[in-house]
Amino acid sequence: MITIQGKIPRNVYVAFSGGVDSMAAVDFLSRNHNVSLAHFHHDNKMADEELDFADSVARKYGLPILVRYGDSNTPTGKSLEEHWRDQRYEFFHSINAPVITCHHLDDCVETYIWRMLNGTKETIPYSNQNVIRPFRLTKKSEFEYWCKKNELDYYVDETNFDADFGVRNYIRNVLLPNALKVNPGLHKVVRKMMINDIVADSLAQKAWDAMYGEGYYVLQPNERTIVNEHILETKRDYFTAYE
Repeated sequence: MITIQGKIPRNVYVAFSGGVDSMAAVDFLSRNHNVSLAHFHHDNKMADEELDFADSVARKYGLPILVRYGDSNTPTGKSLEEHWRDQRYEFFHSINAPVITCHHLDDCVETYIWRMLNGTKETIPYSNQNVIRPFRLTKKSEFEYWCKKNELDYYVDETNFDADFGVRNYIRNVLLPNALKVNPGLHKVVRKMMINDIVADSLAQKAWDAMYGEGYYVLQPNERTIVNEHILETKRDYFTAYE
């Protein structure tokens, strides 16, 4: 089942990559919310295909889509993975509205392992300025089940299975499977941490609600907007579970 943490406003943007998690989230949220898509073009060999897929989903659901083109010119001292992440969040924070990222429990466990190896006991926080992550308590398998049950296509990024492509992939494909052999209940450990941290995050949520509750611009259905020089053809229930 899909589990929601925190309150989701009626009008939201969803950070949409086209993967199974964002595809399930858009289908799920569009049933009861006014959803716009926020898509980041990574300027790599798959990016045009991902953009085409995102646009096809926007058209299928009659949703507006906001597109930002990034670049692969990595600054000295940064990995490409880190550079893209910084650009994505610069994009999300530039949107004067709530933005949902579709981080799930598996993402949070990966982050927990990464940060533990660097000396901190933390995982992905519930909120970051106007960005919220209400699906942190939902396992990726639940998103996969939602897509299968509702016959939804999604984009599969093959680089996610390449353990040599970035630290995150190495943790996902090598370290996490071995960590689960040591502690099969690792997901429960991280989930408990995040249930506790919502109490602190609820204060951030109140301030965020006050800022973004009303008054921001909502794109109209089928509207396509590019936020840089490229042009696309016009183209408080804290835990709620859903089957």
